[in-house]
Amino acid sequence: MATLLSALITDARKHLNETAAAYWSDAELTAIANKGMKDLWRQINDLYENYFVTVDDTNVTLAASTATLTGVPTDVFRVVTIEPRIVGSTNPNPGVIFKPRSYTHPDFQKARAMGDVTPTGTVIFYDLMNPGAPVGAPSIRVAPTISSAINLRLVYNQVIPDVTTAQSNPIPGESDNAIVAWIVAYARAKERDDRAPDAEWLAIYATEKTNLTSQLTPRSIQEPQVVEGMFEDQWPDWG
Repeated sequence: MATLLSALITDARKHLNETAAAYWSDAELTAIANKGMKDLWRQINDLYENYFVTVDDTNVTLAASTATLTGVPTDVFRVVTIEPRIVGSTNPNPGVIFKPRSYTHPDFQKARAMGDVTPTGTVIFYDLMNPGAPVGAPSIRVAPTISSAINLRLVYNQVIPDVTTAQSNPIPGESDNAIVAWIVAYARAKERDDRAPDAEWLAIYATEKTNLTSQLTPRSIQEPQVVEGMFEDQWPDWG
């Protein structure tokens, strides 16, 4: 079961030799802990193992004659994939595929020059612009534009919100020790003239972070991880 942030703060206070709030308030330690969680979130996202993924089947649409997706959630950090919301035999827009491209790529430039196209068997290029979460929803530009609207499924890495003391640690992989070490390291900065975090506790955090991210991949061991050969799907089956 995930650990409450209040319990992590209690553990950190033991290392700070302050079991009851005096020099450090709970609010102060909570703010420090949330920064540590976000640091781990950044590292875990770069494992590309889908630990922080949202599948939005409700909000996102590509309107007709429009070069930007509408309804993009404000917590979108990185797009995993975009596809029509309805797939299979009932898909009203069969063959539509969304592919990432830089806005200045020649493919994107050619697509922008096409004008509206019928959304059937069409490759639509997209690119993310502007800061994105946590600043706000990114702008997702597309080309070519289409002649009729498509409802979309947006799969994305979301940012994590701040956690209160009554909520659980959202970081997977038995990360409690890492967060406690981060809290102690940055709390002790308050005791120092240079206001720098404690180097020894930062080293403990770094070790915990390395061990944590090492164990978080792979997420599945059903089959061995191998590199697929070029055109392997076209090789003859000598079975």
